[in-house]
Amino acid sequence: MLPITLEGKRGLVIGIANDSSIAYGCARAFRSLGADLAVTYLNAKAEPFVRPLAEGLDASLILPCDVREPGQLESVFDAVSQRWGKLDFLLHSIAFAPREDLHARVVDCSREGFLQAMDVSVHSFIRMAHLAEPLMANGGCLQTVSFFGSEKVVEHYNLMGPVKAALESVVRYLAVELGPKGIRVHALSPGPLKTRAASGIDRFDQLLTRAAERAPARHLVTIEDVGAYAAFLASDAAQAVTGSVEYIDGGYNILG
Repeated sequence: MLPITLEGKRGLVIGIANDSSIAYGCARAFRSLGADLAVTYLNAKAEPFVRPLAEGLDASLILPCDVREPGQLESVFDAVSQRWGKLDFLLHSIAFAPREDLHARVVDCSREGFLQAMDVSVHSFIRMAHLAEPLMANGGCLQTVSFFGSEKVVEHYNLMGPVKAALESVVRYLAVELGPKGIRVHALSPGPLKTRAASGIDRFDQLLTRAAERAPARHLVTIEDVGAYAAFLASDAAQAVTGSVEYIDGGYNILG
């Protein structure tokens, strides 16, 4: 049996905000299997929360990255290239929509809010794939984070539903385009989790309660659950898997 290990692999984790972040759960799992990590933080305000976590992971690089700021994402990949000369896997765990648009009906969202949500939540993943491609000469794994509201209407998820649907479509297209180079692409789709990002969704506590009551497993998933699955996908044991939406939700997605 092929052992699941990330020894000798190097990965970039974008999206840690605090110790309850999905990205942090994934980063811990990556590190526990032996990966060397580069970790980013959003800005100076976020750095005091993220840097201690990154240091606890023995991250080789700890860098600022706001995809809305010109040149910052490119600087991250330049640093990765200079430090390692390659990249084996990447986790994109960022999403954003202006509060007024996120809390409004989709039919009422502003053009500016829609474009900003698509840029930060979707196009940034395409940009990362473009920058990662030359660093993955021997293949690799690109991962992003979605949610069930992409394919079914989830009350109060609003604008992020169509945005995540676009993200999942991008995953499929990138998987086909990059597959011949041995680069696999996945969307992780966890069940509802208490994260800072999720707290911006109106009445999210109600969604958490319903998910725990309805899911076949009868409990919410954790960032550790998501991390374990993400680490498997980043490993050589998952070389035959690509282009899929991977549900880590206790079976919630199978319900009507």
